Amino acid sequence: MSKVSVIEPSKGWKVIDFAELWRYKDLLYFLTVRGIKARYAQSILGIGWAIIQPLFTTLVFTVVFGGLAKVDSDGMPYILFSYLALWPWNYFSGTLSDSANSLVANAGMITKVYFPRLILPLAAIFSKLLDFTISFIVLLGLLIYFQVMPGWNLIFLPLMLVQLLMASLGIGMLLSAMAVQYRDVKYALTFVVQLLLYLAPVVYSTTAVPEEWQFVYSLNPMVGVIEGIRAMFLNRPMPWEWVWPGAVVGVILFVFGLFYFRRMEKVFADVA
Repeated sequence: MSKVSVIEPSKGWKVIDFAELWRYKDLLYFLTVRGIKARYAQSILGIGWAIIQPLFTTLVFTVVFGGLAKVDSDGMPYILFSYLALWPWNYFSGTLSDSANSLVANAGMITKVYFPRLILPLAAIFSKLLDFTISFIVLLGLLIYFQVMPGWNLIFLPLMLVQLLMASLGIGMLLSAMAVQYRDVKYALTFVVQLLLYLAPVVYSTTAVPEEWQFVYSLNPMVGVIEGIRAMFLNRPMPWEWVWPGAVVGVILFVFGLFYFRRMEKVFADVA
């Protein structure tokens, strides 16, 4: 008599089954590598785009905002000022686009075989880490060129990266679950990401925001990440008043995105 395995949804408050994710670690690795290869397949420059894209964007921002608009860069060269923001921002915006489309793009897998659906947005997030690392190497080159020495508060960099990952994964899970039912998410996301760019201190400093609005502004998780990274690499005091509100919101987004993803997981195969 053949053995029949019945797969049932998890019960109670167990929203992440780490043991199950570990069993499917090979699939996570395969999808992550596939995402990297697909991005640079049949590309002449290949992984060089991870350097060209953020560097070219930084140069454009430097000419337009630093040169023509004379945007204040807190006394630092504008190219370094803007690149320190684009480094985490490009990762954040890229993961939103990839994770939002992760379930729809893999609908064939979802409808044919069981695996933890959380692996799909996780793979989208992890596949962007290569670009993030390469962009960091460019950042090191800029720091050496401008002879800027990071301060001791660089020890808080892992904290900033955790906040960046939680915000990216939280919103990514939320958007990927929504995109299965509402295909408008895919088309609206391009506009939303462009709008969010100017709602974060990428081309300007948070000090340019009126003081009475700075707390509300700091609720954006990327505000604390960007200003925290700038402070660490430019050897300035950590702006905790801008970091902690966004950190709290990042945790809330992560928890809410996870619960929403798990709640909608049971209908993914039906509507994908």
